[in-house]
Amino acid sequence: MFISYSDFEKIEIHVGKVIKVEEFPQAKKPAYKLWIDFGDLGIKKSSAQITKLYDQEKLINTLILAVTNFPPRQIANFVSEVLVLGVVLDDGEVVLIQPDRDVAVGKRVF
Repeated sequence: MFISYSDFEKIEIHVGKVIKVEEFPQAKKPAYKLWIDFGDLGIKKSSAQITKLYDQEKLINTLILAVTNFPPRQIANFVSEVLVLGVVLDDGEVVLIQPDRDVAVGKRVF
């Protein structure tokens, strides 16, 4: 299915920096709670099923890409405000999509 460029423009994807990570034992599948700094957009929360490929400590200060204009979603006792983007591997694990160089948080992807 094709979409128009104007459809793509409706999706707001921004660069964020992970500033806090916690275990999320209440999630159905192993996940972390992430707090992500998006600059002028503020700090947003997300749940991410990335526990097998990423250590909590190493995620701090990592740049990620996330969709920032989906409605918030309740996941167990946590409200996820953004969708962190990743590539799903054949075994179901998720590899984060990241800028290949240091860029300012909050920048939009076009």
